[in-house]
Amino acid sequence: MSDYTTLLLTVDDGLATIALNRPDRLNAIGGGLETDLLRALAEVAADPSVRAVLLRGEGRAFCAGGDVKDMAGRAADEVGPSAAQQVYQLLHGRDILESILSVPQPIVAAVQGYAMGLGATIALFCDVVVAAEDAQFADTHVAIGLVAGDGGAVAWPLAMPIGAARYYLMTGDRLSGTEAARLGLALRAVPADQLLAEATAVARRLADAAPLAVQGTKATVNKIVRERMNLVLDLGLVLEGATFVSDDHKEAAAAFVAKRKPVFRGR
Repeated sequence: MSDYTTLLLTVDDGLATIALNRPDRLNAIGGGLETDLLRALAEVAADPSVRAVLLRGEGRAFCAGGDVKDMAGRAADEVGPSAAQQVYQLLHGRDILESILSVPQPIVAAVQGYAMGLGATIALFCDVVVAAEDAQFADTHVAIGLVAGDGGAVAWPLAMPIGAARYYLMTGDRLSGTEAARLGLALRAVPADQLLAEATAVARRLADAAPLAVQGTKATVNKIVRERMNLVLDLGLVLEGATFVSDDHKEAAAAFVAKRKPVFRGR
């Protein structure tokens, strides 16, 4: 397996484990993690010895989503990327979701701690989600002045009643792992100290099953997800891009760093 700087990749008897490894930033997407994850997904997808994949996070979180500190730095940097460049980069949000769906082997997400924003979306695009009872799921885009456009609008309404999905996407409220399992975001919730063993057992069961049957079933069911992506994702990313360069987003990012309540003005 290749060398990575922001994740760990191992293979043991047909089961590949990808561990997001930026624990000091709660495994937030940034610092090269997105690039490493795309590479790792492509690597396991191309390995015929891999029958299933376990995706987890090192430290206290699964993935805290976008790195808000990085966002605040970009928002305050007058000589940083232009607004057009930032929006163009955001449109690549489709890449990581397409990569997850394109892995032929089943992917099991083991979610502990925070699964926020894009982090929650990454988990929900996996084939099976096993959560710690005290895990925290949320799509926090609106809380930082952004449209929930990079996959949350695809994944949440597919996994739970649309009325509940609307509420959680528009408020950014958190759900515990227990509540996530009740509403359908996770297959089951277990005590935190049992999470890795439970998720590994689920992944191992899939790895031991008939690979052609499992992979064909995954590809068939994911046609539904791809159809929904084609319906909503491009619009969501464009609208998110518009808010990414808004004054409200700059205010939200600055308020996050300063640990104060943001004041939104609708511009």
